[in-house]
Amino acid sequence: MTLTMTIKKLQRERRKKRTRAKAKGTVHIPRLAVFRSNKHTYLQLIDDTQGKILASVSDFKMKSRGKEAAKQIGALLGKKALTLGIARAAFDRSGYKYHGNVKAAREGAREAGLQV
Repeated sequence: MTLTMTIKKLQRERRKKRTRAKAKGTVHIPRLAVFRSNKHTYLQLIDDTQGKILASVSDFKMKSRGKEAAKQIGALLGKKALTLGIARAAFDRSGYKYHGNVKAAREGAREAGLQV
C-alpha cells in the first residue's frame, strides 16, 4: 500500500467518525449505514442503543451492478423498513462521498417510502 492510499484511508476514517457522531440510531429512527466495496454495496438499518441490526440487504445475488443495483437494494431496504414499522432513518454514508452508489441507494430508499 502506498502512502497516498494510507492518507486516503485515514481521511475516510475521519469523515466516518464525524458522520457517525451525528447520526445515532434508535429503535424508532435507526441508522441507515452504507458500505461499499469494489464490487458490492451493502445497506443496514442499525439500532445503536441496543447494538442490533434491524434489517440488511446487499447486491450479491443481483445481476446488475453499480448505480442500478444500489437503487434496487435501497428500495428493497425501504420496503423491509416499512414492514418493520420504521418510517424514518438517519443516513450514515460512512465517510464516502455522496454520489454514485451511495446517492443511488438513498434515492431508492426514499422512493420506497422511507424518510432518509
